[in-house]
Amino acid sequence: MSCTVGKVIRCRAAVAWEAGKPLVIEEVEVAPPQAMEVRVKILFTALCHTDVYFWEAKGQTPVFPRIFGHEASGIVESVGEGVTELKPGDHVLPVFTGECKDCRHCKSEESNLCDLLRINTDRGVMLNDGQSRFSINGKPIYHFVGTSTFSEYTVIHVGCLAKINPAAPLDKVCILSCGVSTGLGATLNVAKPAKGSTVAIFGLGAVGLSAAEGARIAGASRIIGVDLNPKRFHEAKKFGVTDFLNPKDYDKPVQEVIAEMTDGGVDRSVECTGNIHAMISAFECVHDGWGVAVLVGVPSKDDAFKSHPMNFLNERTLKGTFFGNYKPRTDLPSVVEMYMRKELELEKFITHEVTLSNINKAFDYMLKGESLRCIIRMD
Repeated sequence: MSCTVGKVIRCRAAVAWEAGKPLVIEEVEVAPPQAMEVRVKILFTALCHTDVYFWEAKGQTPVFPRIFGHEASGIVESVGEGVTELKPGDHVLPVFTGECKDCRHCKSEESNLCDLLRINTDRGVMLNDGQSRFSINGKPIYHFVGTSTFSEYTVIHVGCLAKINPAAPLDKVCILSCGVSTGLGATLNVAKPAKGSTVAIFGLGAVGLSAAEGARIAGASRIIGVDLNPKRFHEAKKFGVTDFLNPKDYDKPVQEVIAEMTDGGVDRSVECTGNIHAMISAFECVHDGWGVAVLVGVPSKDDAFKSHPMNFLNERTLKGTFFGNYKPRTDLPSVVEMYMRKELELEKFITHEVTLSNINKAFDYMLKGESLRCIIRMD
């Protein structure tokens, strides 16, 4: 890679020219990294629902042309001025949020909401100079959440890269840079179920199943999965889910069903849908006195959470979380080590694999609800 340092790299990338239209494999120019930036050779990336959501651009600010992708793994090709923690050859996971290590949030043990590098879905340029590092024939192609991993090379702020064990298989640990860590951390870092406790998981997509995996690792005795799609129930057994509820099968609120099943409510619940009714159910299904509910899903902008104040006064706790409360640079390497020690199972999340040339198939799988995670190989 040393021959490319300081030079523009020409490589392939999947470019979204318009909202909702198939991505096009193009040759793009990737500029060298500037101060506090790193250029990374992406080896594996995965499709997350967030990519699809902003590609569809049905309710957000459309920013096109754009290179999506944020769940990935790669190797450092070169570093910009001021970068001391990384060097060419290091194995890294790009992350859609960052850790500058200098702001109040980064210095707090209680927060992972970096002031400088917090996720910004509308910004399509680098922080350093307000310019894109991608172009085609001199025309800028915009970044996505500071990562843009649907490209063979990308430029990322050093604070959004976690250096990991070089022995870790990059085609597996790439999925730790978003969805799996979000759900896993929601359970292990925020809900913190004790061994033998009961846990309800609302939503059995990739994030919800990651939350279930966290409950399994914590030693929960009973994990209740709640979802409107009965096809997900069989798959969920692999993640430790013991009971399944489809709210459509009952003529009473699902929180009442759960309370009856568990002698008053579960010890912990984790909500991973973004549906406001599921959020309320997740809170109201936990046991009084000690129950904790954790919200992970992102609601619609006009949603309002409504529950009687007595539910709080009776000592139920409601919490929210972002990226599982993991600090990207500090904590993600230890999550990789959980996988290396065989405590965390990642293979069962990976249901499909395609090459970059066939990336639109990954979108098809997700839109049809057929995949948990589809790995996209750059070779």
